[in-house]
Amino acid sequence: NLPWSKTNSSVLVIALLFRATHHLLRRLPLPEVVKKDEMRCWKWRNLSVSMVHSLLTGAWALTCVLVWPETLRNIHSYHTPLSYLLVCVSTGYFVQDAADIIFTGHARGSWEFLLHHALCGFVYSNMGFVTVLALFVEVNSVTLHMRLMLKLANAQSTSIYQFNKFANFFTYVTFRLSTQFYLTWYIIHNYSWLDHDLFLWCAGVKRPVPTCLVFWT
Repeated sequence: NLPWSKTNSSVLVIALLFRATHHLLRRLPLPEVVKKDEMRCWKWRNLSVSMVHSLLTGAWALTCVLVWPETLRNIHSYHTPLSYLLVCVSTGYFVQDAADIIFTGHARGSWEFLLHHALCGFVYSNMGFVTVLALFVEVNSVTLHMRLMLKLANAQSTSIYQFNKFANFFTYVTFRLSTQFYLTWYIIHNYSWLDHDLFLWCAGVKRPVPTCLVFWT
């Protein structure tokens, strides 16, 4: 379990850093069609911060496994200071994003993301270090966020959108589905002695909740 008494302050600081990132990204120009619609404007800015989180944590998770292969072979207990910090960073983002959704009045229309963030917090607090593997899915989230942002800009007919569709499918299979399959195999293979198999399973299946709702929209 994560020592939350020692990490609450770290998570709060990271949440504030993501909020600062949100304000910095507001300085970037918006597509005209997005600028004219308040809802599109909020979604664009929210997705921009999500993109930063996905780029950061996806690359971070892959690096942890490449540098320390034991992370993949012994996911139930092996961790490093960098993998521990990765959990804090991802948790801090979810805190910031949940606050943004709630305090801007979009909770009803974004309930699936609030549910996702709550499940993440539950899993991270009980079996946090499996998060390193679970965050492989953020590589796919990069193309998902790009797809949604291009749709907000009415850019479905562009070559970038068409290329991103194929990249989205490739990363979905390679980084999202393969992660689910590996976690499922790991649980079945080690079920007899795993103390927290339920939390491992949650870490594997929680991710498709919002994905299934946006992948085919």
